[in-house]
Amino acid sequence: MTEQPTTAAITGTAGGAGTTRLSVEAGATLARAGYSVALVDVAFATQGLAQYVSGRIDEDVVDLVTGDDPRPSDAAVDLGIDADGRLVAVPSQASFQALARAKTAGAAERFEAVLDRLDDAVDRVLVDVPPVATNPAVAAVTTADRVALVAPGTDRGVDSLQRSRARLTDVGTTDDLAVANRVDELPDGSIDLAIPESDATAVADAPATVDPDDEFAPAVAAFAEALFDEQLDLEFPEPDLVDRLRP
Repeated sequence: MTEQPTTAAITGTAGGAGTTRLSVEAGATLARAGYSVALVDVAFATQGLAQYVSGRIDEDVVDLVTGDDPRPSDAAVDLGIDADGRLVAVPSQASFQALARAKTAGAAERFEAVLDRLDDAVDRVLVDVPPVATNPAVAAVTTADRVALVAPGTDRGVDSLQRSRARLTDVGTTDDLAVANRVDELPDGSIDLAIPESDATAVADAPATVDPDDEFAPAVAAFAEALFDEQLDLEFPEPDLVDRLRP
């Protein structure tokens, strides 16, 4: 019997692909379905997940992967969303010197322990991963149960998707799912899903899937379902008559 996947690396194929926002929205969708979910940021160059955390961050994922005894619960911040489940973030927010230590091979090995402990503590773990070119990114895509590639919905995105797949092969893994982000239609046959852009574009308005619409939220739910190979018990608003008649 195939074991249920519980951890996933959501990996951008290029800078600005929108992996952080998609990770937050997918995590909120899973929480809405009743799961406890942890988001982890290994995109150390941008540290984007920290933007979704209100208040002070005393300990972050960099502290975990550079310390001797990582305790993910010390760095987990509850995002306080209105859902049946729970969504916590383990962001990165550190100095340049600390980030340099977090990119070493030893820190990448400790990340595996961090992911294992988070996996024991919550139902699902989503890792926000930059394009695969650093030790933390390699550790994430080779340790997580599933790997999703997120590409911009453009010709550049399709090209970067092929390069990312080659990099995954180089490190001994493959993607399980490819997504075109912020686009209404699939731009290429090698991509599995298209995620439209949300009407709520500001960080302060995310996650938008907690108050679902009839287009963006169902697409994110389809992504979460495909990512973990399961069906979520969720309901969404019906499109209005104008949308139904639109060609």
